[in-house]
Amino acid sequence: METVLNVAVAGLLLGGIFALISVGLSLQYGVARVLNVAHGEFIMIGAFVTWVLYTEFGINPLLCMVIVGPAIFVIGFILYRTMFNYIRIKAPSPDAFEGNSILAAFGLLFVIQYIALTLWGSNIHGYTYLAFPIHLGTVTIAANRLVTLGFAVGISFVFYIFLARTRLGKAIRSAAQDPATASLMGVNIKRVLAICFGLGALMAGIAGVLLSMTYPVNANMGLHYTIIAIIVVVLGGMGSIVGSFIGGFILGIVGSIVSYFDPGLALVAYYAIFILLLLVRPKGIMGK
Repeated sequence: METVLNVAVAGLLLGGIFALISVGLSLQYGVARVLNVAHGEFIMIGAFVTWVLYTEFGINPLLCMVIVGPAIFVIGFILYRTMFNYIRIKAPSPDAFEGNSILAAFGLLFVIQYIALTLWGSNIHGYTYLAFPIHLGTVTIAANRLVTLGFAVGISFVFYIFLARTRLGKAIRSAAQDPATASLMGVNIKRVLAICFGLGALMAGIAGVLLSMTYPVNANMGLHYTIIAIIVVVLGGMGSIVGSFIGGFILGIVGSIVSYFDPGLALVAYYAIFILLLLVRPKGIMGK
């Protein structure tokens, strides 16, 4: 029973991170129609900037979210208003835009990765923060992991409320359902799409901050989390925020169970779920 509880708790902790990562990608693809394969690079940037701010300037990693999040949002907003918006205007059809945007995102991935390798090298970096143990009955958990889970769930919930209840959130949802009609109703589509891409980048940056508190970081870590985010988005249903949240926890628990027997098989299990899902239910858990 103690082993089962430890594996379950580890799965929930991992699932919280996966959910936060995937919610941002789901928003970028579900509304802005950009399957951002460079999504993991924004996670990597958030993790490295947090590492620098904490080790060089002593800034609390939790406070770094207030710095890193808005900064990466601005980067994402500018990227869409310049590069992706230009591709959208020039594309002869929405399908052509999706294909061209994937190619552009691949180029962006290698550019960001090269800059990171130039600045920080290929070595693994890390720091210690809230690493003391907390005992919950028979389960022992590091405090930083509990904090990570709490912030990941809390931020995802606040983000969902933002989309469901605010005026801008309604504009985002209307742009996702029917951009042409939303534009006729006064929604500034160009601005809303850029905000969606920026918010997706913001969520990735915050996920990077939380990841740096519990895991070492390196310049090549981005692609790994991009793959996980894509699998979770497909698992939850393309464009479904709630589905991405649920899918993140499902994948986290599966990864924890597989890692208990053989850590090297975790990614294999993710791919197996991905392939099985495409064969059995391509639209995902919450897909329509």
